[in-house]
Amino acid sequence: MMRLVAAACLCAAPAFAQQDVVAGTGAVLRALDKVNGDLTDITLAPGEQAGFGRLIVRLAQCRYPAGNPAGDAFAFLTVRDIDANEDMFSGWMVASSPALNALDHPRYDVWVMRCKTE
Repeated sequence: MMRLVAAACLCAAPAFAQQDVVAGTGAVLRALDKVNGDLTDITLAPGEQAGFGRLIVRLAQCRYPAGNPAGDAFAFLTVRDIDANEDMFSGWMVASSPALNALDHPRYDVWVMRCKTE
């Protein structure tokens, strides 16, 4: 599975490298509690963190294609499980392909919706 993800990232890297990207002023994330079906939108600025259930979600940065703020956003997130006291996820999530590099948690899902531009 990890080889498949690594291969997909290597194939996608040239496409991202050819585009100019702009850093957003923050990101809008969506979180799902799979047990009770609660959806929550979380807005974070770079360096901020927010709690959702037993998770702490921290945004490092959010980027989007230059000239197309509604385009494909990608954000670097760190997600920590309070009970396990360990990072459950640390890496880039892509808004258009949340399953490409996803949080693997039995109860919660978190994914990127878009970058903030103002």
